[in-house]
Amino acid sequence: MHPLTEIGLGLTGFGIFFSFLGIIFFFDKGLLAMGNILFISGVSLTIGLKSTMQFFMKPQNYKGTISFGAGFFLVVIGWPVLGMILESYGFIVLFSGFWPTLSVFIQKVPILGWVFQQPYFRSFFERYKGKRVPV
Repeated sequence: MHPLTEIGLGLTGFGIFFSFLGIIFFFDKGLLAMGNILFISGVSLTIGLKSTMQFFMKPQNYKGTISFGAGFFLVVIGWPVLGMILESYGFIVLFSGFWPTLSVFIQKVPILGWVFQQPYFRSFFERYKGKRVPV
């Protein structure tokens, strides 16, 4: 694995961790902003700057990109709750194509896989079985 990819994965992980801490500490705008910056820089280093720009600038991703960007702006100016709601919507819209791939991965993890292979979860995941995104 390329060293920049490893650094990018670390930054993405720290971004998720800081965002989680920001939510736990009653929407602390400093932690949330730091988490967003680390997450975006981590994704950029992991998949490359050109691929990141292509991903965020696809016409079908405009709604998610604008929502995520507006949410980030609201967090920075001091409205963390509304900003996180808008960011969450943008995140779901942007990365909705990866949920089927994630579900297949989770089903193969040793302990989580057993839980997610139960009938209720399996019927939920079966809807997306043929729509996997190559990673």
